[in-house]
Amino acid sequence: MLAYVLRRVLVMIPLLLGVTFITFVIINLIPGSPADIVRSDPRIRPEARERIEVLLGLDKPWPVRYVTWLGDLARGDLGDSMQNRVPVADRIGAVLPNTLLLTVSALALALVVAVPLGVYGALRHRSLFDRVANIGAVAMYAMPTFFLAYILVLVFALQFSAWGWPSLPVGGMADRRGGGDFLDRVQHLALPALALALIQIGSWSAYIRSQMLETLRQDFVRTAHAKGLAEKGVLYSHAFRNAVLPLITLVGLSLPELFGGAVIIESIFAWNGIGRLTIEAVNSRDYTLIMGTTLMFAFLTMASNLVADVASGILDPRIRLG
Repeated sequence: MLAYVLRRVLVMIPLLLGVTFITFVIINLIPGSPADIVRSDPRIRPEARERIEVLLGLDKPWPVRYVTWLGDLARGDLGDSMQNRVPVADRIGAVLPNTLLLTVSALALALVVAVPLGVYGALRHRSLFDRVANIGAVAMYAMPTFFLAYILVLVFALQFSAWGWPSLPVGGMADRRGGGDFLDRVQHLALPALALALIQIGSWSAYIRSQMLETLRQDFVRTAHAKGLAEKGVLYSHAFRNAVLPLITLVGLSLPELFGGAVIIESIFAWNGIGRLTIEAVNSRDYTLIMGTTLMFAFLTMASNLVADVASGILDPRIRLG
C-alpha cells in the first residue's frame, strides 16, 4: 500500500508540471497583460510604464518567466500577486478553507440524499416514486450548474421573500449587519452547497439504484434469502454493502467536477473562495495568482482521486493496489 501511494505521488509531480506549463502558455497567448491597464492610463508616463513592466517581469520572454517561476516554486515560493504585491500563498491560504467548506458540505449533502434515494428507488423498482426519481435525476444531471443556482435563488430567495416566507441569503458568507454566528453561516452556505450538490445527487442516486438492482439479482442474495435471513439483514448486510463500494470510486472521479463547479458557484453567490479568487485573477490578468490557484486546484483534484483509490482498496478486498 505504501509503495503504491509513493508511486502515485511521484506520478503527480510531472502531471502538476504539465498543468502549470499548459496554463502558463495559455495565459500568455491570450491578448492583454497586467501592464495594459497601466498603458491605458494617460496620466502615467511611458518611462513609468516601462519600469512597471520590468518590476512585474513582463519585459522578459514567457519561457524565461516560466523557468523563473519554476525555480521559485521549487523553493516553495508561489510569487507575489501582480495586482497588490501580496504573496500568492497568503491569498490562497486565506480563502482555501472556504472552498473546502463549500465542497465538503456539497459532497456530504449529495451522499446523504443520493444514497437513500437510490436504494429506495431500487427497492420500489418501476413504482411511481422510482419513475419520478429517475426523471428528476436525469433533469438535475442535464442542467448546468449555473442554471440550477439561479433557479434556487429565484425560488428560495426571491419567491419565498415575495410570499412572506423566511428566505435564504444569496451573497457572501455572513451577514455584514451584525451576523456571523453559526446559524447565519449555515444559512449563507445552504444555497451554494445545494446548487453544487444537485448534479451529484442526480448522477449518484441513479448509479446507486442500478448497482442495487444488479446486486439484488446476484446468487449470494438469493442464497441469503434461502437461508431464512431477515429481509433487513439481507438488504443492508449483503446487497447494500456490495452495491455502495463502487460509489467510492465514483465520488473520487466526481471531485474534479465539484471543484470546477465551485468556481462558478462562488462567483454567483459571492462566496470568498479559490474559485472566486481565480475569476478575479483572470479579469485582472494576474499571471502569478492564476498559476497559484490552478496549481492548487490540480493538486486538490489529484490528491482526492488518490484518497478515493486508497479507500477503495482498503474497503473492497477484491481490489489490490500494486
